[in-house]
Amino acid sequence: MTTTLIPTQARTSAPAPALLEAPARTAGTVWHDVCALDDLEPLWGEAARVVGRQVALYRLDATTVLAADHRDPRTGACVMARGILGSRGPAVTVASPLHKEVYDLATGRCLTGDGPDLPVHPVEVRDGRVHIGLPG
Repeated sequence: MTTTLIPTQARTSAPAPALLEAPARTAGTVWHDVCALDDLEPLWGEAARVVGRQVALYRLDATTVLAADHRDPRTGACVMARGILGSRGPAVTVASPLHKEVYDLATGRCLTGDGPDLPVHPVEVRDGRVHIGLPG
């Protein structure tokens, strides 16, 4: 399997990783080794293609990585790795760089209005490698 990381711009906001809840593991999830943890910079988004699907990876600190679809759910443009990380109360969020919709990275729920949800994916860091769970 080939995974391609596409660098994006640095982030300036610092979310509160201690308040995170990872997306639930579900039956039918297939796990993929995406990259080394050291390939991801803290507080940056990176885009990766995993088995034909574009995902956005967000490293929050030394051990915490979150993942969502790279495709903006409102516009269909692959830009979410360039979103702005932040927080709303206990939720770690990403704001779309296009229309500024804000999404909870634990649940994918749109926090600004009635926009569609952003698909989020479970992530595990094992032995210095980032693994993402995608629907099988």
